[in-house]
Amino acid sequence: MLRRTLLQSLAASALAPLLPAAKRPPNLVFFLSDDMGYGDLGCYGSRTIRTPHIDSLARDGVRFTGCYANGPVCTPTRTAFLTGRYQQRFGRDLEWALSPPNNKTAGLSPADSVLPAALKRAGYRSGIFGKWHVGWNPEYRPLRHGFDESFGILLGNADMYSHEYHDGSNDLWENDQPIEEDGYLTEMIAERAARFVDRNAANPFFLYVPFNAVHWPFQEPGRPDTVRNSETWRDGLRSEYVGMTESMDEAVGRVLAALKRNGLEENTLVIFTNDNGGERLSDSGPLFHVKGTLFEGGIRVPALARWPGRIPGGTTTRQVCATMDFTASLLSAAGAQPPDGVQLDGRDLLPVITGQRDPFERTLCWRIDNPGRRQLAARRGKWKYINESGDGRGFPELLHDVEAEPSERRNLFYDNQDIARELRQTLLAWEREVEPR
Repeated sequence: MLRRTLLQSLAASALAPLLPAAKRPPNLVFFLSDDMGYGDLGCYGSRTIRTPHIDSLARDGVRFTGCYANGPVCTPTRTAFLTGRYQQRFGRDLEWALSPPNNKTAGLSPADSVLPAALKRAGYRSGIFGKWHVGWNPEYRPLRHGFDESFGILLGNADMYSHEYHDGSNDLWENDQPIEEDGYLTEMIAERAARFVDRNAANPFFLYVPFNAVHWPFQEPGRPDTVRNSETWRDGLRSEYVGMTESMDEAVGRVLAALKRNGLEENTLVIFTNDNGGERLSDSGPLFHVKGTLFEGGIRVPALARWPGRIPGGTTTRQVCATMDFTASLLSAAGAQPPDGVQLDGRDLLPVITGQRDPFERTLCWRIDNPGRRQLAARRGKWKYINESGDGRGFPELLHDVEAEPSERRNLFYDNQDIARELRQTLLAWEREVEPR
């Protein structure tokens, strides 16, 4: 009996190398560009900007045609990504933007942040390399939210070479400590992010790379003589914007190369998207208007996802979605859960983009409420409703079929007042539901 047991044990040991090991959870990489136009990637039709590395995500994965940013400017979208919820739930500063005078006082509470902390509980190591912009004060910084490493800028923008904010203050940080280091910021972000992959190749990780490119100041690589001051901060040329975009593409390529050399491509979900519509130097493609509005050019964004063996390559999805849906999708891929009592507004997109189910219908809502602009908007199916009265009860009211006409040039309200009325009521109910208590 003992001899038989020993032989069985030896046989099992001999076969052990041939048996598949338990597959570890996937690595997660999330790239977020800043102020890029919908038409500024090759895979979205650009003929003037070369983006081969980002385009490879479309070739090897899925391209979204109905993806939206949660907000029309930087902070709202970043808040929604970290929380998986509508940013309106967390206060007016986070709903709009952390701009003077509140950019160094307000912020997202770590108690409201979901993604990095939930992934940490699931055994992930997390790093952020790039632009934070959801709180400058120490209590709001990345490490408090559950990130293990951080590098980049805390405010909304910085000189690409001096790494200073427009008021002359240094805004380059590493793990909560201010640092001074020479280099072009996009390239520095790429280097740190690639090293993070190399160091953590043996364990599941979450890598968040929110570039400050292609936000102003517009400075292309190789031109350290273009350091900006407060008077020239928003100056720029399309050629400089092109250089910044192509540099960002090379940065994405460096991170993808780090995944490849560590043998991690097959078990890594990579997502690339943008934080809001393009600014004045951007190409919005077929979309109307720019950043800072709730027209399509202000909130519809490019988005790509690659996960070899799970997401079919070279596919396109018309699924209507928003930034907060990527939060739910990353948690789902990792098998992680939000804290007890937290109900995400985002929806898991994995069943759709892996081909397990058809796109589902859902309603998305937006709001801008600041002295410079007041708008409400909702999209359901092919219909996009916009109300510019401020309170959603007055005029003007616009209704567009954005599947047929993403340029939003023809107002179809006159012949579809029942649809407009329904979406108006949906928006008013949504406002009441998301208002912070």
